[in-house]
Amino acid sequence: MKTEPRSKMWNLWHGCHKLSAGCRHCYVYRGDARRDVDSTVVAKTKSFDLPVQKKRSGEYKIASGTLVYTCFTSDFLVEDADRWRAEAWEMMRLRSDLNFLMITKRIDRLQETLPDDWGNGYDNVTICCTVENHDRAAYRLPIYKAAPVKHKIIICEPLLERIDLRPYDIGSWAEQVVAGGESGYEARPCNFGWIMELRDVCVENSVSFRFKQTGAKFIKDGRLYHIKRQFQHSQARKAGINFYSLSSTVT
Repeated sequence: MKTEPRSKMWNLWHGCHKLSAGCRHCYVYRGDARRDVDSTVVAKTKSFDLPVQKKRSGEYKIASGTLVYTCFTSDFLVEDADRWRAEAWEMMRLRSDLNFLMITKRIDRLQETLPDDWGNGYDNVTICCTVENHDRAAYRLPIYKAAPVKHKIIICEPLLERIDLRPYDIGSWAEQVVAGGESGYEARPCNFGWIMELRDVCVENSVSFRFKQTGAKFIKDGRLYHIKRQFQHSQARKAGINFYSLSSTVT
């Protein structure tokens, strides 16, 4: 069993624009609505330079070896942030002792936003690509497979329908597949059969698999379950279906 690494959240800008079916009930939009914040306004945050902020002692505030969840209240590749992204890449390059992980629905914008020294990717950056249904898998995964990224994780969340990953030869390039249902009162149902098929493909291809959360509406053996938010992650863990490939570097 693998232990979770020390982690930190780095939301360097906030706000986004809904792009595809998986965005319909975005958790950021739901949270902002409760605070009367306009989620479509993309703005830098006070944490923009967090990776290079230092304590009075001169040490970095984020300790070496930390897993940094990057831009989870926006999309790192959103167009509105183009003017800030070069500085963000530079902080990731400078802090090569940290591991940055981001999730995007805009993988088709990656190539035009990369820094000059990117090459085949920074060793300390994982870029995850979201595919919530068959249509987005068919469009995004070929682009993602060809992208110059050293660490790739496919995010099937919120999983809205059955997705067949077999045509994409994931064993040759993906490190992990993460799957989960949709949260919130308006959540669309997630079927356990879809989850298990993704897991089976991962096992067949020696790709790590993580069942992250059930979502609010979960179908198993033909029965629809309504699962409260506080139990959606724990119920997924209790399923005991996570798979860790021996060749994977993902924790």
